[in-house]
Amino acid sequence: MDPQLADHIENAVPETETLTPERGRNQLREFFRSPGAVLGLLTLFLIVIVAILAPHIAPQDPYDLSQLDILDSRLPPGSESFSGVPYVLGTDAQGRDILSGILYGLRASLMVGVLSAFAAAIIGTSVGLSAAYIGGRVESLMMRIVDLQLSFPTILMALMMLAVLGKGLMNVILALIIAEWAVYARTVRATALVEREKEYIEAARCLRLPGWRILFRHLLPNCLAPVIVISTMQVARAISLEATLSFLGLGASVTEPSLGMLISNGYQYLLSGLYWISFYPGIALLVTIVAINLVGDRLRDVLNPRNV
Repeated sequence: MDPQLADHIENAVPETETLTPERGRNQLREFFRSPGAVLGLLTLFLIVIVAILAPHIAPQDPYDLSQLDILDSRLPPGSESFSGVPYVLGTDAQGRDILSGILYGLRASLMVGVLSAFAAAIIGTSVGLSAAYIGGRVESLMMRIVDLQLSFPTILMALMMLAVLGKGLMNVILALIIAEWAVYARTVRATALVEREKEYIEAARCLRLPGWRILFRHLLPNCLAPVIVISTMQVARAISLEATLSFLGLGASVTEPSLGMLISNGYQYLLSGLYWISFYPGIALLVTIVAINLVGDRLRDVLNPRNV
């Protein structure tokens, strides 16, 4: 068959309705009809902005030891240092400004959440698509590996990996990628098995198109909706897991800012009346996770094919 004719016919192959511009506009309008989703999106946008601008708006670099003064340790919110610097949210036991620590900690937490979810999505989506398209024994082998991965609790898998890799944000990201990719693989395979039997895939096969072209031009775009939803939820989950690991002492090192580490630093003082050391970082972590979940829940409803 003439290549130009094949391309013309391929472009005429009907794809699913989820890819049409009109459907995209309808989904966008549907998303903004939810006040909770809009509030979550605005909150998340504000959090991302202040995290990016943390070096410029934070009163102090909380991990520059030359800027810390032990005489300013455990000051309550609204206090001033001996040099007259205001501490809006108080300081911790090292004299670190809590507000500055939160701003820098948000950067680290968002980086861990986004990078780990993005990398896990790429790996898991590739495995799920390949398994569904190839089928047979290859699919069985791939999915048994996925089943084995999913049989371990995520926190246990992350703890095992960090016990081997050691502390550090990059090691946390790697541990979360290894612990979370199987979730994407299982979901994408289930979606791809449904899409594989539809007419537009059969038409592409009849044109004898290369397998990679069918996978990435036809099958993958129609499996992106669940990937987007899962990725949103996994960002919040990764941030929560990073905070848990840092609280347990296996996450970020003492030289790297993290909301979990800030909460851990003040945990021993909670019963001593020094609530602000853990309270305000905990509130920042809670608001971030709730905002992401509000956006993710709405995306799940909007992108659900049953609501078409």
